[in-house]
Amino acid sequence: MTIHKDLASGHWFELSLIEQLANIGADVERCLRWSLKNNEDKSRAAFDRAIDLIDLTVKDPKNRSRLREILRVREALIDYFLYDNEYNSTAEQWQSYFYQFNYAAAIARGR
Repeated sequence: MTIHKDLASGHWFELSLIEQLANIGADVERCLRWSLKNNEDKSRAAFDRAIDLIDLTVKDPKNRSRLREILRVREALIDYFLYDNEYNSTAEQWQSYFYQFNYAAAIARGR
């Protein structure tokens, strides 16, 4: 199911991989924050958006060389949020991972 129909129509593929991962990270951050507030509906909605964006990122031809990493992130996020967290991920690790992309995207925008 595609949640981001406007992005799936092509705009997503115009973004760099760093920008794509920064946007995914924003939804992961929302998911974590809503989870801390015990709002499972909003947390799940943010998670679903993040997975949808990851799936779009996988479909982007320019990301072929990074598919292994992108798919591992997808797998580990699903494990963390939906299953038994066999990878022993933490909220802090997810925030740290995605922060790097947000920072790099901000630098690229000149901020």
